[in-house]
Amino acid sequence: MKFVDLNKQYQAYKTDIDAAISEVIETTAFINGPAIGRLESELAEYSGAYQAVSCASGTDALLLAMMALDVKEDDEIIVPVFSFIATASMIPFLKAKPVFVDVEPNTFNIDTTKIEERITPKTVGIIGVSMYGQCADYNKINDIASKNNLWVIEDGAQSFGATYHGKKSCALTTMATTSFFPAKPLGCYGDGGAIFTSDEQMTEKLKMLRNHGQAKRYHHDMIGLNGRMDTIQAAIVSAKLKHFDAEIEKRNQAAMLYTELLKPVVETPTVDPVNLSAWAQYTIRTDKRDALREKLSDAGIPSAVHYPIPLSEQKAFAYLDKKETFPVAQKLSQEVMSLPMHAFITEEEIKAVCNAIKA
Repeated sequence: MKFVDLNKQYQAYKTDIDAAISEVIETTAFINGPAIGRLESELAEYSGAYQAVSCASGTDALLLAMMALDVKEDDEIIVPVFSFIATASMIPFLKAKPVFVDVEPNTFNIDTTKIEERITPKTVGIIGVSMYGQCADYNKINDIASKNNLWVIEDGAQSFGATYHGKKSCALTTMATTSFFPAKPLGCYGDGGAIFTSDEQMTEKLKMLRNHGQAKRYHHDMIGLNGRMDTIQAAIVSAKLKHFDAEIEKRNQAAMLYTELLKPVVETPTVDPVNLSAWAQYTIRTDKRDALREKLSDAGIPSAVHYPIPLSEQKAFAYLDKKETFPVAQKLSQEVMSLPMHAFITEEEIKAVCNAIKA
């Protein structure tokens, strides 16, 4: 059994994916080829954002978004303390300061009741992470931001394809980012990402920033970086996007079966009624996690821990003020574990995982 079975997916879409790759190779348009613009239009249409700007990774997407928003030295940006490091690490990359906020114990998303107490005169924005495939409460986050004249970025690396109050992830905030890392709900065959915005001027700025700050060739209006998405990766994502809604439905069916079978045994994920999750991960909680993972491994069942260390405790952030404590994140880091989840997981495989957990 595989944690994410990308080979099954490839075999299902082999004709489409092979044709997309072959087209790029035959035209030798490896950088900024036609597949880039095509994918960006498709992503914008799918998400409902004004425009999508592709880039080299989800990490670059976060960096580019903050560069476009003119984040400066000593600015403060609020982020959840329970997330992958990229959410926070791009902030000090721009010499700004991440300010951590604890998360909700049931959705694992940023606790909106704790945001305002962390706002200072130096705060410029909020990055909310849509954790494990479920959108954070962006109505509340946007309200707080509006009241305090802040921007909001949705880190939708795990939630592309999800919805919140009927609106798609990546069309809910000032700007949004996502990742096409292979194991994401919509993944390429390497690294890739995108930024979403409803501001035309911001779109043009992002396109310049990802390409060495160029307005036109050898005319550099700003300091940028080489953050372009490879054309082959864009073609692969475009080929997969045609099947994406069907995959989201299958992921939700798989999650429902997991929850039905596991609810009496472990703490299963909670999805807010206003949300449809993309189920990047199916994550349970148990105080017997390490022993359970060992037993599952012995039975040939893979699992993963996202994430074993809160960001506040990472060595990379040792320079920050350590007075704050984050009890929910600290407890989650000791209890969460993710089970095999993808659109091609079978009912038999889910039952095998659940039976092993019950045993």
